[in-house]
Amino acid sequence: MSWPEYVALARAAEDVGFDSIWLGDHLLYRDDGREERGPWDAWSLLGALAAVTDRVRLGPLVACAGFAPAGLLARKAAAVQEISGGRLVLGLGAGWNGTEFRAFGIPFDHRASRFGESFEIIRRLLAGERVTFEGQFERAHDAVLLPRPAVPVPIMIGSTGERVLRVALAHADAWNIWYDWYGNTPEGFAAENERISELVHDAGRRPGAVLRTATVFVTVDEGQRDRPHTHDVRPLSGSPEAIASGLAEFADAGVQEAILVVSPITERTIRTLGHTLTALRCRDTA
Repeated sequence: MSWPEYVALARAAEDVGFDSIWLGDHLLYRDDGREERGPWDAWSLLGALAAVTDRVRLGPLVACAGFAPAGLLARKAAAVQEISGGRLVLGLGAGWNGTEFRAFGIPFDHRASRFGESFEIIRRLLAGERVTFEGQFERAHDAVLLPRPAVPVPIMIGSTGERVLRVALAHADAWNIWYDWYGNTPEGFAAENERISELVHDAGRRPGAVLRTATVFVTVDEGQRDRPHTHDVRPLSGSPEAIASGLAEFADAGVQEAILVVSPITERTIRTLGHTLTALRCRDTA
């Protein structure tokens, strides 16, 4: 996808009333039997999208903590927060696609431990602390984030791994789960969400302190699907009213913010989904 297409999609999403826009943070896909592919650098695009949008929140879904030293990742987040006027949500995860790690010479071992050390430095720098940290994988020596973002950067953790969750849920503002990790069903989400509530409680926090978000796989035109279908996951599809009804079921299951993974992803499908937003608002006011 070219940069002008990104601009058109982002402006369409803002026009029809979506609340947020998210970009995957990946380097390379190289699946067996499939053509190699990869997106543009997520942080460069987030900064650029911040400059051409006015209202929507922006974030990586989710930034891989292993792709950059922790302090540099915190600096990237601070810069996008400044450009966007305080609209960034810093999604963070440990990474999963070994292909891109190996291709670019990034260590793929001890991912949970590496994430824990990186998360400690990132959250403390973004909180305005002066950080000295000596870990097995990450280090910081009298580091401070300057300039400091005028608006605090909320952190969203994207994971189902217990070690990563126990580290992050003690501090994170939100949690996200990818659609095929819970089967793209309200029942699947509710089961995972209950586990998150227990972990938040174990961390000494109120369950309501962590916003619950989920990606929901949506198809607008089944005949033109552009997302590889590698898992036995049934997409949410149909008329705008049918999709709205399905999203309402997710809300009943505990989803506080649904992040739609749309196939095909075009300006037309985004504007079509604007009718779903209208249908949802009508349900809320009925």
